[in-house]
Amino acid sequence: MPKDAAFRDIHSFAAGQWVAPAAGARRIASAIDGEVIACAGNDALDVQSMLAYARERGGPALRKLTFHDRARMLKALALHLKEHRQALYDLSFDTGAIQSDHLIDVDGGIGTMLVIASKGRREMPDGHAYLDGPVEQLGRHGHFMGRHIATPLQGAAVHINAFNFPVWGMLEKLAPTLLAGVPAIVKPATATCYVTEACVRIMLDSGLLPEGALQLVTGGLGDMLDHLDCQDVVSFTGSAETALKLRANPLLLERSTRFMAEQDSLNASVLGPDATPGTPEFDLFVKEVHREMTAKAGQKCTAIRRIMVPQASVDAVIAAVKERLSKIQIGDPRRETTQMGALVSIGQKRDVLKKAALIETEAERVFGDPDAFAVDGADTTKGAFLPPMLFHCPEPDTALRVHDTEAFGPVATVMGYRDLDHAIALLNRGQGSLVASIITNSGDVAREVAMSSAAFHGRLYFNNRTSMKEATGHGAPLPHMVHGGPGRAGGGEELGGVRGVLHYMQRTAIQGSPDILTAISNHWVPGAQEKSDKPHPFARSFAKIDIGDTLHAGPRTITLEDIETFAHFTGDTFYAHMDDKAAAANPFFPGRVAHGYLLLSFAAGLFVQPDPGPVLANTGLDNLRFMAPVQPGDAISVRLTVKAKTPRNEEYGEVRWHVTLTNQEGAAVAEYELLTMNAF
Repeated sequence: MPKDAAFRDIHSFAAGQWVAPAAGARRIASAIDGEVIACAGNDALDVQSMLAYARERGGPALRKLTFHDRARMLKALALHLKEHRQALYDLSFDTGAIQSDHLIDVDGGIGTMLVIASKGRREMPDGHAYLDGPVEQLGRHGHFMGRHIATPLQGAAVHINAFNFPVWGMLEKLAPTLLAGVPAIVKPATATCYVTEACVRIMLDSGLLPEGALQLVTGGLGDMLDHLDCQDVVSFTGSAETALKLRANPLLLERSTRFMAEQDSLNASVLGPDATPGTPEFDLFVKEVHREMTAKAGQKCTAIRRIMVPQASVDAVIAAVKERLSKIQIGDPRRETTQMGALVSIGQKRDVLKKAALIETEAERVFGDPDAFAVDGADTTKGAFLPPMLFHCPEPDTALRVHDTEAFGPVATVMGYRDLDHAIALLNRGQGSLVASIITNSGDVAREVAMSSAAFHGRLYFNNRTSMKEATGHGAPLPHMVHGGPGRAGGGEELGGVRGVLHYMQRTAIQGSPDILTAISNHWVPGAQEKSDKPHPFARSFAKIDIGDTLHAGPRTITLEDIETFAHFTGDTFYAHMDDKAAAANPFFPGRVAHGYLLLSFAAGLFVQPDPGPVLANTGLDNLRFMAPVQPGDAISVRLTVKAKTPRNEEYGEVRWHVTLTNQEGAAVAEYELLTMNAF
């Protein structure tokens, strides 16, 4: 091994210990000059001890925390990483990436973790079970109920990540995994694992993670997959060939171990038939194609590989894209003037050239000569540099390779289409992609593409003159939205907010009495026990309110004068409230009836405690239903019950109240959930 001072041993973190490279270690070269800078790997890792450490230490420690505890932990981790990101930038240059690529990887990963943390606090309970959908009444009288909950799997998540995003690729999986309450064993691609190792060290050194929550394998996994079971998850990002090998593991199949894959994807971009040269959409399309070909030197799983344009615009698109590509400055990624760096390795460069040669059997290369191009500040014979290569396929209907070969680098192919149906047919020839973009200002075009092609894509990105200033770009997966795709793309899903968290949890149907469901879910279910022997609930702080606390109030009689006063005061003189004959002719009303919002106002008057106290604000209501009309002379009563509590910060929390209005016969006339913010 080299003795250069810059050379590094890249360690694994296994069962609580940092383990140096040993037998089976691989050399890692800089993408810039091919010099060996590190080695990683150790065939002697005790994978069974790692799994036991995750299952017996990490899992129980994480499951003791609530979703909100784990979300706060993620936020703290992300902010800690943000303070130390410069070290990750500095290391990342050797991957061939330029500074703007680092922002996608490092800052993008940190931002993703912050979004998942925020969604955990906003959309998940401060408890241990996620409630999936409403309560279902399974018996006639409401004594037998059911609902779905999701609880953390009690195994480990094995994350096998790709080389192109050593930070983002880890954090976008790690955040939902930890939020779910499942420990992770991260296996980055060896070529860039030195960046991932530095990121893991920063997180572990923070002291924010429970013991066993995070482990790292730099190098091979050995036979770890052979020891997984139904409580474990494998999440893979990489080539379709490798995904197939891993997915076909007979022990994974036998034990029904969850396997998610994000793999090869022939992503495409369609220039709408309305987006002719000279329109804002045409210029936007060219800009998007250029960016996706050159960002990360085209090494993005979401990069545009197939470019579909109206036949009449093929020459104009090729000319415009060539003009932009001709201005790109390829060079040493450490130079500020460099606009595109190197591929990750010489091996990756060879693979891209091999795939480009296959494409060239069906398409003409119209830009980019891999044998003659300029590189600023680096030697093309030593580094993994390639120029952007643009191809034109004149016969896309009979072509095969342009629709099934992904050159994972700065390579894309232009093809013309006759009409929108032809464009959709070509789009779907990719047999599954992570993302397809459609640049159009026509709602009709957008709808037709969505209805005819959505089944083949994990994400459809529409952009035009209206959204272009805010849009994040064809190739930018966002933590709020699903990232994955069918068919060739692997059939998996990641991100998507809470959807991504649920991949690491088990959905279970629970059935029982209202009291049983309330006890399990920590959400009051109608029919469960009520607690009415305490002071007015509005007079108690957030901490002193209990689930099931109930106030009964009323009755109040509704008069004709009330209805008319409300009508004239609000301006709501709808005939059902003011014209007895017209109202009686309506199949829903027996005659003049009270306004629904009058009933809500009177209900508030019945249950509100007017004195200053811990209730800070009424922030809205959900699930409002008017169930029966109320006529003059009817008397309404109200039941106000604490359904759920959610802390928002150290000063106040949200209380969700179940409110039911009944008439003098005890029949429900309205129901809703009231939201208030209550001081601690």
